[in-house]
Amino acid sequence: MHITRLNRECLLHLFSFLDKDSRLRLSQTCRDLMLVFQDPLLWPLLSFSSLAELAKKNYILGPALKYLSVCWYSSRVKICNIEDWDKTSLQKSMCSQHQNIVSDFLLKVSDRCPNLRSLTLSGCAHVTDEVLIKILSSCPQLRSLKLENCSGMSDRTLAAIPPFAVRLHILHVNFCRNVTQSGLCQVQERCPRLVVQAIRSADMIADRTPEPILQRIPRKLILR
Repeated sequence: MHITRLNRECLLHLFSFLDKDSRLRLSQTCRDLMLVFQDPLLWPLLSFSSLAELAKKNYILGPALKYLSVCWYSSRVKICNIEDWDKTSLQKSMCSQHQNIVSDFLLKVSDRCPNLRSLTLSGCAHVTDEVLIKILSSCPQLRSLKLENCSGMSDRTLAAIPPFAVRLHILHVNFCRNVTQSGLCQVQERCPRLVVQAIRSADMIADRTPEPILQRIPRKLILR
């Protein structure tokens, strides 16, 4: 029995055991398998460990996507997280080569993946408030937002959580230096059920002058 004679449900199940590259290679063997590869139901979860993976055409963004992770662990992450005023010309040149990769990808996610429930970003220093607010406003089912070493975001993203992310339950903003204690306290007060973690964020050196720091920190707020 040829594999293409299986029904769509069985083929989707078989494809689900393969990684992104293997799915693409298998889909290139015939038209029927390409249609399975292009089925949005095959892609409820996507995980990327480098920015180069985002440029590949071995995945599909669609309404079935619920869990997305982009975690970039590279020596270049340290360069990207250097304050702009302290970067050398070479470092600025290195950053410019990948400055918009994650942001452009997330804008596509906001347009195509309205049912996203979990977003994890690590080492994505160039992701801005505008992009994150677009995600919050376009993905009303979002329940978990975990950010680490995302120095491009600030209290503006936190302020967008109460009006847009009404279902958000978990918020991590670890090592995000442009987040202030004031912004963290305000989002906690407006969303008392939100579980917030902010390790080494509000006490880091910011790119811009921080807002006045509030003295009272809610119990749920984790600051180290």
